[in-house]
Formats: sequence, structure tokens, C-alpha cells
Amino acid sequence: MDISIASTVSIRESGLDEYWLQDQIYENPTCLGLGDLESVAKEKQQSSGGRLDILLKNPEDDSMYEVEVMLGETDESHIVRTIEYWDNEKRKWPQRQHYAVLVAESITRRFFNVIHLFSHSIPIIAIQVNLIDSNNQKSLHFSKILDTYEEPEDGIIEEVHDEVYWRKKSTWTVDAAKELLASVDEVFESPSLRYLKNYIAINVSGNNHFWFHKRSTSKSLLGFRISDDHVEEAAKLLDEQNVSFVQKRNRIKFTVDKDFLKKHANLLRQIAEFAKETWKR
Repeated sequence: MDISIASTVSIRESGLDEYWLQDQIYENPTCLGLGDLESVAKEKQQSSGGRLDILLKNPEDDSMYEVEVMLGETDESHIVRTIEYWDNEKRKWPQRQHYAVLVAESITRRFFNVIHLFSHSIPIIAIQVNLIDSNNQKSLHFSKILDTYEEPEDGIIEEVHDEVYWRKKSTWTVDAAKELLASVDEVFESPSLRYLKNYIAINVSGNNHFWFHKRSTSKSLLGFRISDDHVEEAAKLLDEQNVSFVQKRNRIKFTVDKDFLKKHANLLRQIAEFAKETWKR
């Protein structure tokens, strides 16, 4: 096989600039390797006076990605700006999951360590972009080099509410949670609903096995954690029922309502069995 050896070239020295790179990402957001994202806005004005380079959205769960783009090596100002714009958008849309994304040509060890430190408490993703030259043909290559954020585990003290609070906030989410509770009642021993400020959980023996987040148009986002041993089985079951879902490591999320949960009661009971095994470990 005649395989050529490619080389990395500077984007700026190739006569291109940061705005060109923004356009490439905005027109084809899947290039970042973060899923089938949709472009929402470019150069979005911020209350602080700056502009967010790119705002992307995952249509499956309405999660948002605040993207900051830079050429050359990463520096302090871009890291700070990435987190600032992430925080701004998070305040505007508090019910959604937000991810801060920094795209740079070079992320040095010093700033890799800084980003890594932030990523344990802030969902920040670092992506390195390179312009590759092979036989005078140039192409962009994106590689995710850091994404270590984990959602807070159970055990953290959270603000507790009741059904009355949630009925005022999202009666359809309460109805969905109760429908699932009825379906999985026979799987668990004495499951109950736990009403917290930002979500409703199905709780068994002090552990949240399923959780519901409010969404608009009478929908809710259902999430659960499952052991690595059963992730593929759960994903296969969902695929067989043509259920669109988002998987991140051993966590799965998809959009539901009461009617969906009633229709797929058997499917949810099977997933509940997997979740039950997960919490036995």
C-alpha cells in the first residue's frame, strides 16, 4: 500500500484565521466528536461584554455546549473566557446540562494540568485541532484530549421539596415519575419518590436509581446509572424499541412522558433489573 506521511501545519501560517475555524465547526458541529450536535449561535453577545464563539445543542436532551476557539497555544485568558461564557449560559438555562468546550491548536502540559483541575468540578472538555497536510491536500483533525467530569454522586446534601412544589413546577414530570414508580414497584423493595429542587428521583434504600428532570412541552428527561456489565444490554434494548438515548460512560438518558412510560413498561422493568444489580455492587 502506498501510504503517504502527513504533517501538521499552522492554521494561521496557512493564511487562515480563527473566524475560518469557527465557520468550519459551526457548519459541521459533529466534527468535534461530541455527538450529533446542532448549531445554535455564533459570536453570541454576552452580558459581560464579550462574545461566545459558538453555542451548540444536543437535540436529544437539550444539553448545551459553549465553545471557545483559539489558534496557537492555550493561554489563561481563553480558559477563563471558556468558563465565564459557560457560566453565563448556564444561568440563562439552569434546567439544562451545560458543557464548556475549549478548542485549541496546542494545549501545553502546564495548561492541560490547569484544565484537568477545573474539570473535576466543571464539565469542561478540551479538544485539540490540527490542520494536516498530506501531498498538498489539507484537512482538519479534531481530537478530544480531556473530558473527565463526573456528575455529583448521591450522598451530597440537596435541597428537599415535596409533591406540591413539583406540581406547581412541572405536573407532567410528577406524573411521569409516578408512572415509572408503578412499573418498577415489583422489581425493588419499597421504592419511593424523592422530590429535590432540580429533579425527582426513584429512591431505594437511600440510593437514587432513576431521576427525572423537567423539560418543556410536557416532556421530562429520564436518567439512570448502570453497571458496565449491563450498559450494552440496556443500549440494545433501547435500540430494539427505537428509543433515542444519550449514553455517557455508564449513564443513560432519554426524553419521556407518562404515555411513553406506560407503553414501554416492560422495557423499563428490564432496565430496572439491571439498575438493581448495579446498586448491589
